[in-house]
Amino acid sequence: MSSPAFATASRVAFTRRLAVACLVGLIVLGLAWELWLAPLREGGSWWALKVLPLTLPLAGLLKNRMYTYRWLSLLVWLYFTEGVVRATSGESAMSTTLAAVQTLLCVLLFVACALHVRLRLRAAGPEAVAADVAAANEAAARALADKR
Repeated sequence: MSSPAFATASRVAFTRRLAVACLVGLIVLGLAWELWLAPLREGGSWWALKVLPLTLPLAGLLKNRMYTYRWLSLLVWLYFTEGVVRATSGESAMSTTLAAVQTLLCVLLFVACALHVRLRLRAAGPEAVAADVAAANEAAARALADKR
């Protein structure tokens, strides 16, 4: 394997590991925050269910599906927004710290997903990118036809 290809492969693997670690970190943080560390109500909160949408992309990341990285990079902004709002809302010091950690994990997850997609598309070459665009256009046309 040539050196540039190995470097690209190692970067792709790193971004994949970072994305999985950040996603698992967000799930664990959300559960711990709302059930034990600083719940909205004493004894835990149903707000812990907020982590359920985060469990869906975990399988896609582990299977290395490009589509999952793309839509996860959009989903993560909901959790980023929650982290920023709760970090600045004047809750307890523990809650503010947890919100700051959540915000940091969200930014890292977004960067990891964006870099992962970019590196994989660049390594695949222009033909793969063109095929990817054609597949997306075809899916959009099918969705539009289904609405009619």
